[in-house]
Amino acid sequence: MRIIALSTLRNFWESSPSYADSIAPGMAWYRETLKADWSTPNEVKAQFSSASILRNGRAVFNIAGNKYRVVVWINYAYRVVYIRFIGTHKQYDQIDAQTI
Repeated sequence: MRIIALSTLRNFWESSPSYADSIAPGMAWYRETLKADWSTPNEVKAQFSSASILRNGRAVFNIAGNKYRVVVWINYAYRVVYIRFIGTHKQYDQIDAQTI
């Protein structure tokens, strides 16, 4: 998969020293997703069983022991993952994962 944009993850990590514990798990998720070749939401669930599949290509991944969430939009036809959000559960609760 192609992932757009790593800068979203990097900006989150650099926004506060308290988020430093998300760097290693975030990069692990990034590297594993780069190697993936998902054509359906079922393939995402097969690889990341804890992922939540939303409508219209959206998915939510739990990282760092479920401390952080990554919201993506997946264009399955073009094999592209767009990172739309990364944050704590509290920050996630304040957004609409379907529209961010």
